[in-house]
Amino acid sequence: MTTLVVGATGATGRLLVEQLLKRNEPVKALVRRTGTFNEFITAHPGFTEIQTSVHDLSPDELARYVEGCTALASCLGHNMTFKGIFGKPRLLVTDTIRKLCAAVPDTGTTQPVRMVLMNTAGNRNRDLAEPVSFAQRCVVSLIRTLVPPHRDNEQAADYLRTHIGQNHDRLQWAAVRPDSLIDLDEVTACDAFPSPTRSAIFNPGKSSRINVAHFMTELVTCDKTWQQWQGQMPVIYNRGD
Repeated sequence: MTTLVVGATGATGRLLVEQLLKRNEPVKALVRRTGTFNEFITAHPGFTEIQTSVHDLSPDELARYVEGCTALASCLGHNMTFKGIFGKPRLLVTDTIRKLCAAVPDTGTTQPVRMVLMNTAGNRNRDLAEPVSFAQRCVVSLIRTLVPPHRDNEQAADYLRTHIGQNHDRLQWAAVRPDSLIDLDEVTACDAFPSPTRSAIFNPGKSSRINVAHFMTELVTCDKTWQQWQGQMPVIYNRGD
């Protein structure tokens, strides 16, 4: 299984790449700048670093990179700077997911390609009509208006839900929704739920980046985990948080 990872140089993306390689799963990483990975990653024979951006590639060029991949994983996010939040591209994640999905039919693989998207617990899964309090709806509406990256996260997941759906012949998907991200050094116990069990606004839980990377790795590599969560938007919390 070869996984193409975008957003690989981010805090969670690097952990995802490392965990895939530790399972001897080949990884292609599309990166804007090189030299950001540790020695384990760069020295691993299964690692390929490609200095480019999805947005700079033509459809044919992107299809060549996607060819032969059995999974696509996105840990993309906006930089938490003024330019990163309010500058272009406003739909960084959504546009990337669209382009990657469009490249999938030309991969030449016999099984559906797995698309794993890192999303956010602040985004509802509208397929399940998840209950949200009036106060939270008001706050999220304000965030959606004032913080463009939140709208981008919503639209990226909605694209998978509505355009790819549950019966695509070449692509299956899962959108992982962590809550408040924290840094830990090791994988710890965590729990996954079809929907949030607490308010992402008024009673947020915690999700360590390394646990998010581990869960995404499980989705990519473990058929049982994939069968449980494909076509869904699991919310993960560190156990006890």
